[in-house]
Amino acid sequence: MIDPSAALEVLLRAEVDLFTGVPDSLLKEFNSCVVGQLGPDSHVVAPNEGSAVALAAGHFLASGRPALVYLQNSGLGNAVNPLLSLTSGEVFGIPMILMIGWRGEPGTSDEPQHRHQGRVTEDMLGLLDIPVHKLGPDSVEWQSILESAVEVALDTSRPTAVVVSAGTFSPYEGPSESRGHSGPLRVEAIETVLDTLHDDTFYVATTGYTARELGFARHKRGEPDDHDLLVVGSMGHAMSIALGIALARPEAAVVCLDGDGSLAMHLGAMAMIGQRQPPNLGQVLLDNGMHESVGGQPSALRDADPAGIARACSYAAVGSSHDLDGLVRVLNEATAGPGPWFVQVKLGRGTIPGLPRPDNLMQRSRRLMGALKA
Repeated sequence: MIDPSAALEVLLRAEVDLFTGVPDSLLKEFNSCVVGQLGPDSHVVAPNEGSAVALAAGHFLASGRPALVYLQNSGLGNAVNPLLSLTSGEVFGIPMILMIGWRGEPGTSDEPQHRHQGRVTEDMLGLLDIPVHKLGPDSVEWQSILESAVEVALDTSRPTAVVVSAGTFSPYEGPSESRGHSGPLRVEAIETVLDTLHDDTFYVATTGYTARELGFARHKRGEPDDHDLLVVGSMGHAMSIALGIALARPEAAVVCLDGDGSLAMHLGAMAMIGQRQPPNLGQVLLDNGMHESVGGQPSALRDADPAGIARACSYAAVGSSHDLDGLVRVLNEATAGPGPWFVQVKLGRGTIPGLPRPDNLMQRSRRLMGALKA
């Protein structure tokens, strides 16, 4: 395994002096090291991977030094446009290093949403004409691999990729920052929403702990799950999925259970909702100020005002709470009239030990379709 502090030191010596991206579970130890050891002038948690690539491009244009963009391989889709139309050697020729967590790597066991992505990761990078370097737990020459990735990027004026297998980085021992908000646990807020809103409400739960905890809550309560879509991938798109359902079924009450990291990724969905004004759509922002499921790194919205953004996007009702009693109050106020409505609840850190992952995904989606047609 590779000491993340040693890896960071190698990159800094190679004059990689900006680190940006979206935190990933396979890169958790490296991400925590970057958060703990670098200040705001050298590290930016980006709302999405495409923004991180663009930020790295601007940094190189101003400094002549490459940046490192960290991401999970599922985030390649967000990055394709700037990688091809901005950083390509056929366009502006901007070097940078992409450190990519290889979820679903062939030959490993992983979840359905990662297996397909993992299988095509190398092919995608090949189509993008991005040279690939690989790091794994047994990489003896890991220092040379990182140095080569930087050298090739600079020599060929294009991005290079360092694809990282599971278990590559050893646990990070050092200062870290996981400052989020204080408040109730997310699962407590989810159960409060279920208790407060009407039983026939349809829910779209964002990826990560939110979807898994909604599934857990339904099981614990002995309730059917045919009104729930547990979005296991497609981070940042839960609100757009919920909008699509709400527009197609205007008679159904639809609520998105969103997270601050997810919402930040595609914040423009709120403008789209404000423009369409669906009266049957609501959004509950479960806001702990961090990317908790991948290590607790701060989210891009940690110090922002999501409720203020909702007001600016012309949501019909907006509320915010720091506790469960307040959540009940603002939910009742928000749902007293037509939507779209937005309710933010600030949460503390923590989840359920041994939290199960959703399975039988296609069957779940078909049960939801059946309930929507009923």
